[in-house]
Amino acid sequence: MRSSLTLVGTLWAFLSLVTAVASSTSYFLPYWLFGSQLGKPVSFSTFRRCNYPVRGEGHSLIMVEECGRYASFSAIPSLAWQMCTVVTGAGCALLLLVALAAVLGCCMEELISRMMGRCMGAAQFVGGLLISSGCALYPLGWNSPEIMQTCGNVSNQFQLGTCQLGWAYYCAGGGAAAAMLICTWLSCFAGRNPKPVMLVESIMRNTNSYAMELDHCHKP
Repeated sequence: MRSSLTLVGTLWAFLSLVTAVASSTSYFLPYWLFGSQLGKPVSFSTFRRCNYPVRGEGHSLIMVEECGRYASFSAIPSLAWQMCTVVTGAGCALLLLVALAAVLGCCMEELISRMMGRCMGAAQFVGGLLISSGCALYPLGWNSPEIMQTCGNVSNQFQLGTCQLGWAYYCAGGGAAAAMLICTWLSCFAGRNPKPVMLVESIMRNTNSYAMELDHCHKP
């Protein structure tokens, strides 16, 4: 089975898959920000949270130790985090789509041409840029009341207070940077064919060849 990718293209497909999985996994895990509330550890992502307070008996606050997403989009603590959720999610979806096509290119001939590889690299740059924008928007939500309660009531925009950034935030940003810088550059040398060759045209050519062979067999 011949690949439509060069050796550099195979490396590009592997790195594309790694960066897409790293960024997307970090997007869904609630470990972007770590703090504490009522003596219990608390962590956040853009749309998920681990451990949250509820009213118990006697109207006292107790901590429910479980992870989950916010009940609705409007329940996300700040507008900045709502924007971050949308922008980062779009970037992760774009990286996953390109990574899937790149992996298929390792198994299918004439799927990815030189020009197609460069277009996919441009899409990766846009996806990484979206995720990076989401990471840049994230600190703008640190002044919301819910975050301030977790960060010692001293947090503000770009000021963590007593909280700390989590590994998932760095992983998402690192995956986005790798997609923008490394994968985009490697994509320029990924395609085996210098000219665009569409898969549909290849199938039609093979079909016409098969029809001619059948016609030749039926002739006396």
